[in-house]
Amino acid sequence: MSSIRNFCIIAHIDHGKSTLADCLLDLTGSVEKRKMQSQVLDTMELEREHGITIKLQPARMTYTQIHTGDIGKKNNIGEEPVYSLNLIDTPGHVDFSYEVSRSLAAVEGALMVVDASQGVQAQTLATLHVAQSHNLTIIPVINKIDLPAADTQKVINELDGLNIKFACAPILISAKTGENVTQVLDAIVKYIPAPKGNALAPARALIFDSYFDSYRGVIAYVRVIDGSIRAGSSIRMIQAQKDTQALEVGAVCVGLKAQESIENGQIGYIVTSLKDVASARVGDTITLTSEWGKGKEQVTALTGYCEPQAMVYAGLFTASGEDYKNLREAIGKLKLNDASLQYEPATSAAFGFGFRVGFLGLLHLEIIKERLEREYNLDLVVTTPTVAYQKAEEGWLEPWVEAEIITNQDTLGSVMQLVTKKRGTLGDVDYLGDRVVLSCALPLAEVIVEFYDQLKAVTSGYGSLSYVMGEYRPVDLVELDILVAEEKVDALARKLPRQQVESVARRIVERLKEVVPRQAFEVKLQAVVGGKVLAAERIAPYRKDVTAKLYGGDVTRKRKLLEKQKKGKKKMACYGP
Repeated sequence: MSSIRNFCIIAHIDHGKSTLADCLLDLTGSVEKRKMQSQVLDTMELEREHGITIKLQPARMTYTQIHTGDIGKKNNIGEEPVYSLNLIDTPGHVDFSYEVSRSLAAVEGALMVVDASQGVQAQTLATLHVAQSHNLTIIPVINKIDLPAADTQKVINELDGLNIKFACAPILISAKTGENVTQVLDAIVKYIPAPKGNALAPARALIFDSYFDSYRGVIAYVRVIDGSIRAGSSIRMIQAQKDTQALEVGAVCVGLKAQESIENGQIGYIVTSLKDVASARVGDTITLTSEWGKGKEQVTALTGYCEPQAMVYAGLFTASGEDYKNLREAIGKLKLNDASLQYEPATSAAFGFGFRVGFLGLLHLEIIKERLEREYNLDLVVTTPTVAYQKAEEGWLEPWVEAEIITNQDTLGSVMQLVTKKRGTLGDVDYLGDRVVLSCALPLAEVIVEFYDQLKAVTSGYGSLSYVMGEYRPVDLVELDILVAEEKVDALARKLPRQQVESVARRIVERLKEVVPRQAFEVKLQAVVGGKVLAAERIAPYRKDVTAKLYGGDVTRKRKLLEKQKKGKKKMACYGP
């Protein structure tokens, strides 16, 4: 165990985290030169298209220490020591912070990567606080020092201003060119502690991620805390109370590498014979069935993870009702390796059977939608995202978030105005070099709709946002109904704060006018609250020129045809399209 180092990389989005992971894999020879590519650990097509990490991905590297000094001391037989480095590459976007929290629980240290030109960002601070709560050793890394806009001394001052005890001084690197990255490997070996555990104790392994393979069943990524698990062993999921067999165990390199066993302190994978996606939940503890059979008091389940809280809800329906069963199976499979995904059955008069799904944010919603459409060949209809309101004795309650916004000092006033405009409350202002950290509280409903874009606009692109769920607060809600051709559309109805309802009503009917096709009769679009019409539009009907065949004669003939057309349109309006 003394030669094992478990660590992850934490950073704000686009600070070079995946590039650093690529460089570490390349320097340690973990990937063949002919197979090396950018974002090598980002295996999903969507990750490459968006240029972000969505799913955490473990990778084992073997590093032979070749340097002299207090780091690379030779062993008893005069050989350079060999270290097993287990990296967990984590997402950087705020929507996937739950993935990061699971990674932090499986390691002893973390590389905190900061862009040399952008400095410390809000998501960096948020993840850093979580890492501190896990008592992880933090190694600061300043990346992109090769950029013309790099200001390393400014970033060093910002790190010093955080008043955090780092393991060492910041390491200045360029992950793109490979400059000084070997120093990062040396620091991992020197400063991150080896894992602790009892090799003779009953086996206990924590599932920190898992996915479903169509040919092999459920594959679980685990961190072995105590004991060892051999291939072919009978294992038990303690919380799920399921027994199965470890068909294969091994290390997660760039791909799966089978071994005879995985030992305490190691990060690896277990191929199970489970076919039920709910039987290997993230956060469950795996032990040997033989040890469990000796008595439950001898094997204590490990502390799992807090259940993630959905922040945004939307309805998912299929364009064809025949695909409902496929949608149900697809969401169930995604749920296995995305523990933050929550869903329940729902029905709609307009769309039929579907699901009400909870997401961590709008990007999370977009990613899940695209994965369902691409990986499972589904044609989906997604309703407008909303937040979850709660009904109390005194009225309705809405969720609020505790947010931190980092911006330049000259745009602080504009940011405060934006927060106030969005019904938020202002908190403390701390200084981070020549920038400021504004603490505030905001209604979640305001954050998920255009707030981030507006923040970027008022800060000229330099502002960054991070938030966590806070408390529920009272809100004056009203029910907004949407009528199309004087018929209520349930899928478009929503609850809104009273001060927002008029602007939202106008925006909805204007958008509907653009997408609802014209008919042979007039179609009315109305937004209604309690019988009062707040906004309305009309879609003019098609009109056939019924008088075209006339070549003259009495004008009453034209009037008779036009009157007949008018009665026909009135009759069609009664039946709808």
